[in-house]
Amino acid sequence: MKNEDLKGLISALLVPYNEDGTVNEAGLRQIIRHNIENMKIDGLYVGGSSGENFMLDTDTKKQIFDIAKDEVKDEVLLIAQVGGTNLYEAIELGQYATELGYNAISAVTPFYYKFSFEEVKQYYFDLVDKVDNRLIVYSIPALTGVEIGVSQFMELFENDKIIGVKFTAADFFLLERLRKAAPDHLIYSGFDEMLLPAVINNVDGAIGSTYNVNGLRSRKIIEQAKAGNIKEALAIQNETNDLIEAILDNGLYPTLKQLLKLQGCDKGSFLARKPMASATQAQIDRSKEIYESYLKDVKN
Repeated sequence: MKNEDLKGLISALLVPYNEDGTVNEAGLRQIIRHNIENMKIDGLYVGGSSGENFMLDTDTKKQIFDIAKDEVKDEVLLIAQVGGTNLYEAIELGQYATELGYNAISAVTPFYYKFSFEEVKQYYFDLVDKVDNRLIVYSIPALTGVEIGVSQFMELFENDKIIGVKFTAADFFLLERLRKAAPDHLIYSGFDEMLLPAVINNVDGAIGSTYNVNGLRSRKIIEQAKAGNIKEALAIQNETNDLIEAILDNGLYPTLKQLLKLQGCDKGSFLARKPMASATQAQIDRSKEIYESYLKDVKN
């Protein structure tokens, strides 16, 4: 298969913010190093939902791309999520990340307005026409409201620069049909809690937020499943889903940031970007319990 260099376990990079909404650069660099050295990830997906990207201005998005590339160099692969509702910003960001040396770009389907598929398709074609890089479609219909079927994915894949999809959906019939129809394109699992069934359906990798703190356990799911040890893989997925359920019940991004702090990322403020709320004291206390129960003793 083409694009072998883009396969693997990829963290959707979390970003810590200061009280005034600026990026906590020291903390961000810590998170990046933690992902590489402790979680043993294969790459970083920069500028996605986990980075609170859709609340950021263009310059801040560029700043985060800069910091990630400067810290990573060429240690792991880098994918820049550049999409949104503003095509011209997406082009600008795509060109910027490409000049920095990102291995690929990704773009969420344009949302909010009820775009037709032809409009969505043209958005992607316009983007790759202006950006000299490989592109991964970011399909997350639960948040965008944009559903894409197999025949529509295949229309997108007719463009040689559109090499795959970050498939963040629970429709495993669609996933199986897409995998059969597009064996030479990359498919990434986008739901961490559904990693095992996605691997069984022969995805090429996974991109998710909890890999920032649970990368070691997640890799074991992939390794056991690929070895045919489904019972063992399911047991690890059960443990992972206990963790994920606890995180979701306590608040996804505030809890993940607190867990990162408990894992040693402790430089500066780990606040959310307003209007998203930062962790309350009750969430901080519960995060400590989650860490003790699910992450403290996880080893490579």
